[in-house]
Amino acid sequence: MEYVCRLGTPEGRVVEQRHDAVDEGSLRRELEHRGFHVFEIRRRGLDLARLLPGLPGGRKRVAARRFLIFNQELAALLRSGLPLLQALDLMLERMEDDAFRPLLGEIRDRVKSGADLSDAFAAYGDTFPRLYAPTLKAGERSGELEGVVRRFIRYQRLMLDARRRAVSALVYPAVLIGLSVAMILVLTFFVVPKFSAFFEGMDDAEMPVITRVVLGVAGFTSRELVLVPNWVWLLAAAVAGALALRGWARTPRGAETLDRAKLRLPLIGEVLHRFSLSEFCRALATLLNGGMPLVPALEIAAGAVGNASIRAGLAPRIQMVREGKPFHAMLDDSGVFPAMAIDMVKVGEATGSLDEMLGNVSDLFDEQAETRLQRILTLVEPIMLVFMGLIIGLLLVSIYLPLFRAMGSVS
Repeated sequence: MEYVCRLGTPEGRVVEQRHDAVDEGSLRRELEHRGFHVFEIRRRGLDLARLLPGLPGGRKRVAARRFLIFNQELAALLRSGLPLLQALDLMLERMEDDAFRPLLGEIRDRVKSGADLSDAFAAYGDTFPRLYAPTLKAGERSGELEGVVRRFIRYQRLMLDARRRAVSALVYPAVLIGLSVAMILVLTFFVVPKFSAFFEGMDDAEMPVITRVVLGVAGFTSRELVLVPNWVWLLAAAVAGALALRGWARTPRGAETLDRAKLRLPLIGEVLHRFSLSEFCRALATLLNGGMPLVPALEIAAGAVGNASIRAGLAPRIQMVREGKPFHAMLDDSGVFPAMAIDMVKVGEATGSLDEMLGNVSDLFDEQAETRLQRILTLVEPIMLVFMGLIIGLLLVSIYLPLFRAMGSVS
């Protein structure tokens, strides 16, 4: 089988390579023996376990809230002076999450056999946040594991809070869209076909164009093909297309293309851009605060950004910092950071407080994203109501206009 591997080299670079192996376990052992740090291993091609994590054999990501509670408990136990292995044993006994419990048991076994906690978590790839294992590694090297766990808790809280605010703001528009789409589907599939028998006796030339179009669409969806209604085939095609798109989006090229398209969306693209930059700055600040050198921290923070297009803009330019150029020059050359943020980073480099300044930049991006999102929603909600009202109104007019004409001709 062919696998795509995301690896950390002994020189400190993050690379993606393809390898043939019998299974994932043997490949991981071989790569670790050769000195690589394995971030992720996945089978090449369409993998239903990755597309549908709920299928048998698929591995879900641990819920963010559950993982936050785990880290809070871990930090408290380490602060009390309890050895790491005993802390893991105690947490495993109290773990009630059916998805997390077997993973934690495997992690405990790895630590018991001599592996570092960071390597034990890194072995599970994207099951846990990408930033977590490198953060633990920095704490293990500096001897401040409890401190870096607490910094990661703060990072996770801030990111969860930012996502919560964004999701809360989008709930009302999503409900409006869902109700409007449901009403349109009911009218198209159930109401309009009831009138088609009445309209059959009318001359097509006498019916308005909009009525003929609506009746044609409703008739096509209700007709049967191989004893199955056309709307079932359309639904199956939509599901297959969504799965194919999701599979393509998991390839490097597909992810970068789709994420670049998201950033170019009118109105919402700027919000997504600001959120991705905030994600990068906060991750980098957390790593630097934990004592990690700038270059490996940059590679890890860039890899932790959710938007593949932003990652593609940052990752190739880390070489500039490795060659001795200032960090703000790298950000300027990437073309993804605004001038104000670059100036703030420049000041942080000059004063030796880069991690603190990155936290301030991340807060600034969060505020800008939230402000823009609120403005967009203020405009979008009435526009969406008017648009959906027009669609529903056109459907009703297409039904009743021929009736009014027929009644007028009779009188």
